[in-house]
Amino acid sequence: TGSHIDTQPTGGKFDGCFGVLAGLEVMRVLDEHGIETEAPLEVVIWTNEEGSRFVPVMMGSGVHAGLIPLEKALAATDRDGDSVAASLARTGYAGDVPVGSHDFGAYFEAHIEQGPVLEQEEITIGAVTGSLGLHWFDVVVSGQEAHAGPTPMPYRRDALKTACALVSDILTLADAYQPNGRVTCGEFNVHPNSRNVIPGQVRFSVDLRHLEPAVLAEMHDQLKALCLKHHAANQSDKQRVDIELIEVQHIPPTPFAPELIEMVRSASQELELSYRDMETGAGHDAVQIAGINPVAMIFVPCEDGISHNESENAEPSDLEDGANVLLLAMLKRAGIVSTNTDDANATHNTAENAQ
Repeated sequence: TGSHIDTQPTGGKFDGCFGVLAGLEVMRVLDEHGIETEAPLEVVIWTNEEGSRFVPVMMGSGVHAGLIPLEKALAATDRDGDSVAASLARTGYAGDVPVGSHDFGAYFEAHIEQGPVLEQEEITIGAVTGSLGLHWFDVVVSGQEAHAGPTPMPYRRDALKTACALVSDILTLADAYQPNGRVTCGEFNVHPNSRNVIPGQVRFSVDLRHLEPAVLAEMHDQLKALCLKHHAANQSDKQRVDIELIEVQHIPPTPFAPELIEMVRSASQELELSYRDMETGAGHDAVQIAGINPVAMIFVPCEDGISHNESENAEPSDLEDGANVLLLAMLKRAGIVSTNTDDANATHNTAENAQ
């Protein structure tokens, strides 16, 4: 079990961190009650899940699962040209254990929902059945820098003007694919980013998501068509602007393991907690691990469904309930060998003591 502790530029204190701390609390509670499991239990903290500084996203789990080549991950650079390899070496986290050499049998991840459903429906636990597919792109719109004063409007190769029109169309792309379609343009870089210079290049991100692979592919086709349309419309000699679409990462829709999902449901029932099945619209390390191991996720509500925001919040009682479900689900999977306590209900009591 585990999650990540890296965050977003305006991230809160629960996204990822809750899953790591819940896993640590499970280990402490089992140790306090002298409970030995048939299968060993471990907590993992994955590197660069968010991708806010380095891409590809979900990097540590992706490399472990063999979905991202180690060399590609280490060579990734941030906006300042600093690489993952250099950063790991500088901070002392460049380990010597071969990547992917540590095997395990199943993976549970506790997490805040990062959406409004559980809170709005007054449900405590989300038994996550799988994730939406994710397709990331960079769009590069290239014109020509020029002086803002002497250059008349008809003679401008304004990359930002074209980018704005394109973004406006892209942001309506998912409207026809509800309720599971998502589109986001969240990162923009304008060059040279000077008040009195016409922008010569704009680079922005596009994030497409959907639950069905065929629909996600159709949304990708729509994105390509929009880029071609705006490129063709801006090819006059005096105002030529070029558009390039670059694929960054593709993670298909991912179902989770039915037997582990059922363990989350049954743990919720035993603890008399309300629960519902649900998909996740966010990317998680569990999505990468699902390609090599059985996986399940446990969601708890977050206030107003807000995440990737410093106001991100969750009720202590909900976090406790999520940790309890994690504990019981892991025990169901790992099996109990023995306990050093005389309490016949030790297993249930360990859940009550998880904080």
